[in-house]
Amino acid sequence: MIGDGGRMETRAINAAEFFAGIGLVRTALEPLGVRIVWANDIKQAKFDAYYANYPDAEDHFKVDDICDISGESLPSEIELATSSFPCIDLSLAGNRRGLLGKQSGMFWQFARVVKELPKKPRVILLENVHGFATSHGGNDLADALRCLNELGYSLDVMAIDARHFVPQSRPRMFIVGIAKEELPKNAHVGIPEISDVRPAWVRKIHEAHNENINMHYLDLPGLPEGPKDLGAVVEHNVPPGAWWDEQRVEAFVGSLSDGQRARFESLRTADRLHYRTAYRRTRQGVSMWELRRDAIAGCLRTTGGGSSKQALVELGHGREPRIRWMTPREYANLMGATDYKLVAGTPNQQLFGFGDAVVVDVVRWIGKHYLIPVLRPDNEPGDG
Repeated sequence: MIGDGGRMETRAINAAEFFAGIGLVRTALEPLGVRIVWANDIKQAKFDAYYANYPDAEDHFKVDDICDISGESLPSEIELATSSFPCIDLSLAGNRRGLLGKQSGMFWQFARVVKELPKKPRVILLENVHGFATSHGGNDLADALRCLNELGYSLDVMAIDARHFVPQSRPRMFIVGIAKEELPKNAHVGIPEISDVRPAWVRKIHEAHNENINMHYLDLPGLPEGPKDLGAVVEHNVPPGAWWDEQRVEAFVGSLSDGQRARFESLRTADRLHYRTAYRRTRQGVSMWELRRDAIAGCLRTTGGGSSKQALVELGHGREPRIRWMTPREYANLMGATDYKLVAGTPNQQLFGFGDAVVVDVVRWIGKHYLIPVLRPDNEPGDG
């Protein structure tokens, strides 16, 4: 289509956002020409956050249990379907019930809805934790790949750690399905070489299923190196009361192991300011705090138990240490959502929403280098 200025305009890519959460898939892909025409999540609080940032969600976001959604109720022309289905039953920190679990088993409902669509999406994108690959000895992933294959998709498996884009260690695996009849000419069939997005364990997945499931892979650029410290994401204008009092700081320091305390002191007496994140752990029945070795955040999680929340520790110049919980804005920054409006929900609901979301920069990278070239091969996506 030619615009008023004679410039070629690319038709938007209509997409459905399953398990949409607070909308970070939309945040990632919309600048690349993806238009969300349907979204779903079961939690009202997540819709509230989504709606605060995307008011048009009122027209297309369905707050409902996916079990009660039929494919026939979705818009007819969907080219891309994304699904960041619950990870709790797949996570190594979870119960490991796998796809038999009540939460992660929602994968089957996603597959059912796709099957019921009058016209299947040309491309699907799934995201979950690395534990998906080992759940029930790898059988859960094999069953999921077979299911998607039977729906008519050729499949590619990748792994990306968000630390290549933001100062957070957040390893995730991705499955890209392309309708078999639309597999691009530059797609390879066979076993991919080891690369940034396909490390040895991912290559083994391709090896294990290459002969009995339609698998493919695309050549992708290397991942960026990523930031090395938290400085750019720290929120400096927090209320004074956010910092812990002296007694609480002393309790924190008192719980450190000898090795942890040595690290703490080394940073405290350094000639520049350092930020570290810390988790509460239980070691041999004793609750204690542990600082990360590196200067990036650990994987953000949904708020719940004590080990799910990260504290921010400020050390350096020989000053008294300062410690506090990380803020919703810092969580947003660590998820690549620096412009996200924090106007809906309680702080805990905001922390939960980001801990349960995708990293914007990672999904945008996949969109730019994979999804858009497949869905709009003649279009050059903008920087993202």
